[in-house]
Amino acid sequence: MSPTFGVAFGGGGARGLAHIHVIEALDELGVRPVAIAGSSIGAIMGAGMASGMAGRDIHDYARSILSTRAQVASRMWRARPGTFAEAMEGGLRVSQFNIERILKAFLPEQVPETFAELKVPLKVTATDFFGHKSTVFQDGDLHSALAASAAIPAVFKPVVRGGRMLIDGGIYNPVPFDLIEHDADIIIAVDVVGAPTDGERKRPTSVDLMFGATQLMMQSIIANKLTQCRPDILIRPPVSRFRVLDFLKIDAVMAETAAVKDEVKHAVEAALKSQYEPRKH
Repeated sequence: MSPTFGVAFGGGGARGLAHIHVIEALDELGVRPVAIAGSSIGAIMGAGMASGMAGRDIHDYARSILSTRAQVASRMWRARPGTFAEAMEGGLRVSQFNIERILKAFLPEQVPETFAELKVPLKVTATDFFGHKSTVFQDGDLHSALAASAAIPAVFKPVVRGGRMLIDGGIYNPVPFDLIEHDADIIIAVDVVGAPTDGERKRPTSVDLMFGATQLMMQSIIANKLTQCRPDILIRPPVSRFRVLDFLKIDAVMAETAAVKDEVKHAVEAALKSQYEPRKH
């Protein structure tokens, strides 16, 4: 009997476009996960895979909507507040977009509205802001769970679900491989958090500092988790030079991280080999 696979896709905004290479590599290997977990952009990518979309389809869809400013602007226009009252809800906050509306405008139609309609079980992380804890969704409404998981503070409005105010799942669990460690034989974790770089040697803006500090915090969480349990395969695409909202740089992100496909294939082959090797006594 062949070993089963589980995949955990981490958060990282536009850096998470690199997840597409991982999905394509698994498709080419004929590997279909039996369990998927995701945080933020990783939850969205995981939902695409769990809904039955092939990596190539996800790649083509992402490129079709992110490769031109006009296409992005059109979808953002569709995500605008429906009424003036909605726009003013909670006061004028022009810097906080409604992530639920934006996801509705950007998600492919293949992603269903409920977890029950997915072809592969999916666990989605979010952070309960006032509850001071991580929350995991795996049933009920899928779209609101994805929105909550991707609600980056100061960029998107929190999502209210079940009376809880929810924000970015990466705050507590940036790469949620621990959620599926007992659901499959071989666990693959993909970390796209990245870290601040001084490649351009320019003075970082206050926004750069805020996002960079968040990256450092998330890397600290990941490092601590790895001392407690480790996935069988840990993939870290070279994404640090990209910013969290660099979605329009999809071509550059995909080109910079192209080698990830071969890395995943070699790692999976090595993991399978170790599974089949006789254990020494």
